[in-house]
Formats: sequence, C-alpha cells, structure tokens
Amino acid sequence: MSDDPANTGAWIVEPAKYLLSRTVSHKVPRPTSLYLEMPDGVKLAMDVYLPEGERPHGGFPTLLHLTPYYRRFALREGAPASTEACPNAGKFRDMFVARGYAMVVVDVRGTGASFGSRDSFRSPAERDDFLTIMNWIVAQDWSDGRLGATGISYVGAAADFAATTGHEGLKAIAPISAVWDTWLDHLYPGGLLLTHLANSYDKLMRALDLDRRKDVAAYAYFSDPYFAGPAAVDEDTGGDLLAQAVDNHRANVSLADFIREFPYRDSTLPYDDSFSPDCFSPHPYSRNNNAGLAVLSISGWMDGVYMNGAIARFLTLAGVKDQLLIGPWDHGARTNVSPFREEIEPQFPLLAEILRFFDEHVMESDTRLSDEARVRYFSFVSEHWKTAETWPPHHSARILHLAPEGKLTQTSPVTQTINHQTDFSFGTGTNTRYGRLAALDIKNYYASWEVRSENLLRFVSEPYAQDTTVSGHPVLTLKLESDQPDAALIVYLEDVFPDGTRRYVTEGALRALHAHESAPPETYAANWPYHSCTRADAAPLVAGKPTLVRIAILPTSWCFKAGHKIALSVSGADKDNYVRIPYGRPGNWKIHSGGNEPSHLELPVEQNGAL
Repeated sequence: MSDDPANTGAWIVEPAKYLLSRTVSHKVPRPTSLYLEMPDGVKLAMDVYLPEGERPHGGFPTLLHLTPYYRRFALREGAPASTEACPNAGKFRDMFVARGYAMVVVDVRGTGASFGSRDSFRSPAERDDFLTIMNWIVAQDWSDGRLGATGISYVGAAADFAATTGHEGLKAIAPISAVWDTWLDHLYPGGLLLTHLANSYDKLMRALDLDRRKDVAAYAYFSDPYFAGPAAVDEDTGGDLLAQAVDNHRANVSLADFIREFPYRDSTLPYDDSFSPDCFSPHPYSRNNNAGLAVLSISGWMDGVYMNGAIARFLTLAGVKDQLLIGPWDHGARTNVSPFREEIEPQFPLLAEILRFFDEHVMESDTRLSDEARVRYFSFVSEHWKTAETWPPHHSARILHLAPEGKLTQTSPVTQTINHQTDFSFGTGTNTRYGRLAALDIKNYYASWEVRSENLLRFVSEPYAQDTTVSGHPVLTLKLESDQPDAALIVYLEDVFPDGTRRYVTEGALRALHAHESAPPETYAANWPYHSCTRADAAPLVAGKPTLVRIAILPTSWCFKAGHKIALSVSGADKDNYVRIPYGRPGNWKIHSGGNEPSHLELPVEQNGAL
C-alpha cells in the first residue's frame, strides 16, 4: 500500500492537485554567497537565492533554512552538472524558489563555512543569530518583509527557535521531525539516555565541523564522491576564510559529553547554574511567539520520540492556523515504514503540502486551507489517511489486565505476582526508530524483531472479534516491586497474527527513578502521563514495596484486524540503544496483577472499533 493521500477523502484540496495549480514561474539561480556579521563579531556564511524572472511589486517572500549540515558542499573538479551540492536544502530550494520565494540558507555558527563555535547543542546564541539574520533579510530591497522557515530535524528546531524571537516578519513555520523538548523528545525519552544516538550523532558532527571528508562520506546522506567539504563564500576565492572558520570549530561542544551533564530534566551545568535543558529546547521560549504565527507540525510514527514533540507543539500553541501531520514515516519522512508498503520511498508530496501552507500564511493567498481538518494522520494496516480536529482523535479507553500465564484479560485476575529477571543482553539492534536519528540509512525497521524479542516477558490477549484501531498513546500501569533501587522499564506493543507471527507496533520507556507524575509545564502540553524527571521528584524504588508506575507508550494509529491478538512485551534493557540501569545489577522484579491498583494496559480505541 502507499502513503499517497490521493482519493482518501482526508483532503479537500489534495497536495498533488494543489501543486498542479502552482506551476513553475521562475528560474532557480546559482546563489549569491556572503558573510553576515553577528553583533558579537562572529561571521555566518549564507547563500541567497533570488528567483530569476519577474519580481512582484514589493519584493519576494523569503524561505529561511538554518542548518548545521552545510548550506552547500564544494564540488570536486569534474563533478557532473547534475550533482546536487545541497543534499539537505536543495529540494526546498527547487520547490520554493521556482515558485516565487527567495531563499536564504545559513550555516549556523560553528558549522560549515561559518565562524565561531557552539557552546551547547542548539546553543541559545543561535537564537540571537536568527533574529539578526531575519532583520537583515527584511531590510533587503528584494524582500517583501514576509518570512517562512522550515527544515528537517535540527533545521526544523531552528525554525522553532526563529519563531521564539517574536520577529514580526515570520508568518509561518513548518518544523519536520523537530523536537519540542530536546531532553524528553530526543536524548532522554522517559529519563533514559539514548547512548548510541548521542555517540553516533557526535561522530557525524565532528566529521562535518572539522571537514573530515573521509568520515563524512561514511554517512549515506553525504556519500557523493564529488563532495569536497563546505563551500566557501564568494569573496573567499582562496579558501583562507574557510580554513579559519573550520579552525574555530575545534572548540565545538561534544554532544556525547555535553548531554551527560544533564542526568535530570532540571540539571544545570556545574559551572553555570542558569543553564539547563530549557536553554536548548524550543518550548520554554515559545511564549515569545507572535500570536498570529501559523505552525505546521510534521512527524512520523517511527520518528524516534519526535512525534511527542510534534503533538505537544500542536497542543501547546493551539492556534487556529496550526496543523498537525503524522505519516507512516521515519525521521525526516525519508522512508515509508509501513510493513505493508508497496514502495520504500514515500509517495506523499510533502513539499507540496508545505508550499500550500506557506502560500496561505506567508504569501497570504487563498488556498482554502482554512476548510481543511487541523489534524491528519495515517493509520497502519488499514493504510488510510484520517482526519481529526485535535489529538488524540475521539476515542474510548479499553482496559486489558496483566495476568499470570502471559495473558492480557478484560477482567481483573485474582491478586498474584509475576516474577521477572532483567536480561541485560537484550537489544533491539540498530534498525530501530532511533537508528535514523543517529544518521543511519535504514530502510527496514525491526526486521529481526521476532527473533530478538522471543524471550521477553510477554502478555497476550484473546483474538479480537472485529477490526480495532488504536490511535493515541497507550498507557501501561505497572504495580512493580524490585530488589534494586532503579530500573529501565521498556515495553513494546505487538500485533500477533493468526499464524503466530508477531509484528512490532510501538514502544515506551521510563526510568523507574522518575515514576512520579506531575502536570506538564504550560509550554509543553501533554495529554498523556507526564513525568517531570527532576531531581526533586526522583525517588528510588524501595525493596519489598510495590510502586505504581504509569508509562506513556509512544503514540501510533494501528488497526488490529479481527482474529489478531495484541501483545505487551516487557524488558529491563535495550543494550543497543539505552543506558543500562542500574549499573551491573540486573533486577529481580515482581509485577503485581489483580487486587487494588492492578497492572493493566489502557488502549485509546477509536470509537468505531471495540475489543
């Protein structure tokens, strides 16, 4: 099946049809490349693309793309004319500049051909830079003063940060696979550090920042043999300025080291007690967003934990112009991850959807966007796009109880305990929802799941009587007892086919130390169990004392077909992704079923389905 939205009824104006109405009107030129000096004297490299053709009265609206992944590569001698020097920004350039938008692509400080260094991951200094850049753009004679910003991952979060400057010219942003809270949505889901992700991403950034071309080429995104490091700006004909800029980058932060300074959500740097994860996350600054800003939040069901960020952004900002789009995609919507796909490459015309959003809110054209649903999401198995006005879609809760003999039952069992020994050798491998975040080129997700997960503690339901769609965050309540003071609680939902085949659906994680629930901050609207993960709320498990823990499993939309079963698998480790907790001391668990406050699974079932 395909993720193509045509003829699904989820759009009044389908993206592909909208694109037909927006034919190419301008030629895409070679960029003008220059340095722009920031107030602190640091010079940033930028490429400016001005559409060739008729300039509208008042100038062009401008698309902003703020990247740490090179605004443009230099190309080796002999490179074919078809070689794309902008593997990240190029597709946006070709879509938008050809249709009447100017585009400005910037190497953020400490990256590419830009000077300076980064003192943190997503440094607050970049936010100040973005304000300077936008002020420069709107002062140019080719600008009409209206701006939009978009991009994938870091670049999408940069669009969020640009919005938090409150710049009046920024009319709309479309963050794709972008965090809202860097600590929770990216590096510490459930309070558990993703060790492989931090280390792998750090290696990539060191290779890019220091122009280590052999190391850069090891990553599929940047493997073109004609790439020759970051492109110098036009004035730097001898490359001397580029060499000086790269030398500045030696001082750049190491993410793998830096993120370990923040074991709690409110940890601060030991040498700066004003610097916490709030300083490198968009959401705390979002109070500064213009009230009229339009935001299109985009993610995919296999997008790490980023779909939580997309949903929280949508619920927090809650503007009438805001929309949420979640597809059957991985990080950056590079792959259709549906097990039932016909093609690996997504067929959804995502850039056409973003173009329409910006045409409506930046160009201020009437695209009938206000007639569309505010939420669109893809449902697996039925392989169908659906709509809603908020998230989650209207549903009812279905409760399944964890029972002895590996059962999930609709009725609560008698009071018993289920014993479990943590296995630190268990791992999900690298072809996981977190692998793409680590810059791995993954096409098939969880392909070895059945073999890897065979020995997990598992609870299985009876076969469903009819098709049942789960859309939202399933929530697992565990009444847990352990002989160790901490644990990594990692749980998985599976679809069990009539022939016994098990397919991975989604997962959730929580460090037991952070079992305490609290209201989320006003800038992170979560309608699922929220754990502050602060030092004050942290509480070790007490041996012999059961603790009630609620785990928000990552959201999905999945149709369990009639005759299928749902399974819940439980682990205390994933050696390939998460930090090991507690160190060297695998826990002996007792899961309490039945009685008061029983262990159970709550499923957000769409109302047209039932167990």
